Amino acid sequence: MTPSPSPAPAALRPEQPPSAWLRWLYLGLAVAGAVLPWLANLDYMRAYGGSFDLGQFIGLANANPAAASLSRDLAIGATAVLIWIVQESRRLKMRGLPLVIAACLLIAFACGAPLFLYLRERRLDELSSA
Repeated sequence: MTPSPSPAPAALRPEQPPSAWLRWLYLGLAVAGAVLPWLANLDYMRAYGGSFDLGQFIGLANANPAAASLSRDLAIGATAVLIWIVQESRRLKMRGLPLVIAACLLIAFACGAPLFLYLRERRLDELSSA
């Protein structure tokens, strides 16, 4: 007699459809990631002359070892995640990649990355329903 197969470990089971709450959480984080960094950017512009001087901003972002550490951490992490975002968008044939890239570059990475995750969860839900 052949033993009955045991259930596959959770990591090997087909992916469960994403839950709506996770999508909405990502969308909420995208909104917070747009608003909160830009509030700080507005404070910067008020404090340093009313315009956004990118060179000065980068200088201030590296003004001390703690700031430099956070700036470099964000730059390296964001670059890696942006590469993955492009690859994953192509793999899943997602819509909205230009919007995500624009959000990352023009608003804040803290907006674009959760926006991508929202769109990715929506796409995974579409694929699991098909």
